[in-house]
Amino acid sequence: MFESLKPVAMDPILGLMAAFRADDRTTKIDLGVGVYMNDQGHTPVMASVKEAEAQLMQLETTKSYQGIAGDPGYNQHMLELLFGPEHSILSSGRVKTIQAPGGSGALRVGAEVIQRARPESKLWVGVPTWPNHIPLLGSAGFEIKEYPYYDRDTKQINADAMMETLRQVPAGDMVLLHGCCHNPTGADLTHAQWDLIADLALERGFIPFIDTAYQGLGDGLDEDAYGLRMMADRLPELLVASSCSKNFGLYRERTGSITFIAENAKQADIVASQAMSVARQIYSMPPAHGALIVSLILGDAALRANWETELTEVRSRIQSMRTLLTDSIQNNAAGVDFSHVQQQKGMFSFLGLNTDQLDQLRNEFGIYIVSSSRVNLAGINSSNIGYLSSSILSVLK
Repeated sequence: MFESLKPVAMDPILGLMAAFRADDRTTKIDLGVGVYMNDQGHTPVMASVKEAEAQLMQLETTKSYQGIAGDPGYNQHMLELLFGPEHSILSSGRVKTIQAPGGSGALRVGAEVIQRARPESKLWVGVPTWPNHIPLLGSAGFEIKEYPYYDRDTKQINADAMMETLRQVPAGDMVLLHGCCHNPTGADLTHAQWDLIADLALERGFIPFIDTAYQGLGDGLDEDAYGLRMMADRLPELLVASSCSKNFGLYRERTGSITFIAENAKQADIVASQAMSVARQIYSMPPAHGALIVSLILGDAALRANWETELTEVRSRIQSMRTLLTDSIQNNAAGVDFSHVQQQKGMFSFLGLNTDQLDQLRNEFGIYIVSSSRVNLAGINSSNIGYLSSSILSVLK
């Protein structure tokens, strides 16, 4: 049976991680892996998560299935986190959420539902985007189209070209957008750009599919939700895939949700039934542990306050590393401008180094950065910033 199979090339980021682990240099630095790390280089469990887990140990009386839609309390709390507790969409009957195995599971369930509803729909993704977007969503059956997003020369969003392309998107197609903290560039849409995309969606009839995996890591929980909240106000249809991996630190618990906004309550009920049918065919039931933790935290005033304090500390540390890196390498002999790093949001930024410079950083200095030059700012700390900045300055000469 298996003799016809060929080996599959390792994902470039996973390959970079393997190479990093095999490197025996004590000065090595991993800026490729996409997880938060503290100043000691660890990915900690939040204290609020630990407390919620302790409570869960006492409260949980069964490990039976929780149902295809997941935990109802979690789903409601996620709606309120995404849209705000007072948003009119919550009482409209037009919005439905089901729990999913992480942001990836949420994206896939959303994609499969769209394929059932309108198989001829194409999916438009920005260039660049998270590397797994295209294989994850394309393998659901979408024909992938592209729109310009980031200009590597100006190190800014290519707004004019992006809007010009979106003006050509046919009715019924999907446009994938990053809710905040764009991965891989760190370049986020302004409020005015979000508003213009909503105008185009209404004019052209395309449907935004928002992937929000970093709410709270950019400017704040409410600030980072501007685009999806505004679009929920203005558009008849919208999809939002969300993840708790980063803002709750629940990476391995695979905790996410997929939210559908339909034109009316009847359609929303039908869409939810289709989403649960998709989930049943892919993974049957979602994992419970992470969702129950999130539900406990968001449903308890003291736990939520502690979590928000911790999230602020995470966000502030990332922002401080942006400033530290920018200040350390800005005045370089090559005259390369790195001020864009300071201006961007979230865990990631494009440095703008070329392939030869990235190879030199890896081979000579043990600094691992993916080929796009995306760096994880959370991989920088007070112990390695001096070595990192001097190494970058060396390859710029």
